[in-house]
Amino acid sequence: MAMSETSLDWSGADALLFDLDGVLTPTAVVHEQAWAMLFDGYLADTGHPPYRESDYFDFIDGKPRFDGVRDFLASRAITLPEGPLDDDPSNLTVHGLGNKKNLVFNEIVETTGVRPFPGSVRFVEAAKARGLKLAVVSSSRNAPAVLAAAGLEGYFPVVVDGQVAAAAGLPGKPDHATFTYAAGLLGVPTSGCIVVEDAVSGVQAGSAGDFLAVIGVDRGAGRQTLLDAGATVVVDDLAELL
Repeated sequence: MAMSETSLDWSGADALLFDLDGVLTPTAVVHEQAWAMLFDGYLADTGHPPYRESDYFDFIDGKPRFDGVRDFLASRAITLPEGPLDDDPSNLTVHGLGNKKNLVFNEIVETTGVRPFPGSVRFVEAAKARGLKLAVVSSSRNAPAVLAAAGLEGYFPVVVDGQVAAAAGLPGKPDHATFTYAAGLLGVPTSGCIVVEDAVSGVQAGSAGDFLAVIGVDRGAGRQTLLDAGATVVVDDLAELL
């Protein structure tokens, strides 16, 4: 299909598979805040290098939460016990830290609310008007709550989030399994689906599968970085494609 920085040729597309945080809603920033608060506190007085903003994009962005914990800790040569999946957030385990991050994230969302990106809403409405099927594919286990808070739940009959992926035994991004699973739930072949992502791991997932195209949305990862990861085109806002 033809695609440029200024327009999108919808021919050949039957469905759009959207990441959530950073693509539809600005909650990627909330995730960044929550991860920074988590690891700033954890690393204090440990002797390890402090948490940096670049760590989010290098080790965490777009991945399932506990994978993000593991990969960040590995970057500091730290190994912690896994702990049970529902481990107490006060425990210094992979699952304990991941659950603490989730508490921080939800507290921020409840305090500040969620407003979707206006350009993304316009893009979703344009796709729906053309009869395309729509799904959200997110590593977050909070996707349904965030969609509801943003008033977007009515657009997406299929939501494949971290909870769904875990229940189905699907590997997270950068594997394409969750996107492929969503296409199946929509009843659309992957070759008719466009993936829309802002994270490097998500773009890699879209590129790894047999999808029609991968739209990269640059919310901080960097245009060239997303192109190098396999994006067909990169925009700053989805409204640029209308």
